[in-house]
Amino acid sequence: MTRTSGAPPLGRRFGGLCLVLVLAAAPVLAGCGGRATTHHKPGTGHQEATGGSGTLLPARDEAGRRLRELPSAQAPTVRAEVRPDSEGGWNVHLTVERFLFTPESTGGAAVPGRGHARLLVDGRETGRLYGPWGYVPAGARTLTVRLHADDHTVWAADGAPVQATVPLAGASATSAPPSPRPTEPRRTEPRRTEPGRTVTLTITGRTVQPPPSRIELKKGERLTLHVTSDRDDTLHVHGYDRELPLSAGTPAALTLTADRTGLFEVETHGSGLVLTQLVVR
Repeated sequence: MTRTSGAPPLGRRFGGLCLVLVLAAAPVLAGCGGRATTHHKPGTGHQEATGGSGTLLPARDEAGRRLRELPSAQAPTVRAEVRPDSEGGWNVHLTVERFLFTPESTGGAAVPGRGHARLLVDGRETGRLYGPWGYVPAGARTLTVRLHADDHTVWAADGAPVQATVPLAGASATSAPPSPRPTEPRRTEPRRTEPGRTVTLTITGRTVQPPPSRIELKKGERLTLHVTSDRDDTLHVHGYDRELPLSAGTPAALTLTADRTGLFEVETHGSGLVLTQLVVR
């Protein structure tokens, strides 16, 4: 029996072609179906691989991360509030719109409305937030909260990063930031400290020893009054509004700096006695 040579049957011919097409298409289907892949070609970072999620701008942040801009109507927003912590520092609370914290996908592709926040204290990045609450230690002056995509690019709107900045005030004395180099204090007038003087007064009945007189003082001079009274009373220095309780038979002392010029009486409130007068020049 003679077999006629020629083209294979039509079904066999197209069947082989179909097999080739299915095998060739398999890689495409694997890469496009279901969840978006975060793989990218060698030498390309996530920010370039996910360029369809917003527009990458030439601008970068302090660490060199590109800004990824979204239309204002689609861009997220953030507002930061700070509250003093009872043990020092500040508790930070974020209010975001059109944004979801996604710590589980950090390092993946940029998806609009997803990512994390970064904290910048006095312009220096100090950490990340994967939720609305955070903490800033005492000693800072300014806090900036900035929103980032999962691929670490910076979400932006109108060419500027999406961020919020709040001042920090009321640092405790034990953790205050370094103070500027002190400058020479400004004085309205020269002041000179004079040596101190001591005057002893004794009150017996309505008698004062030594008898009332004037005490001449230079401005800036210190004066200490030692007073003993035979009754309970109160000593008052007029003009300086200084008072000294007197207990019967117990010596008491009052020290003041004569930083006001003029004539000032020293008297007792109860007995109304003038003990002496201060003349400050």
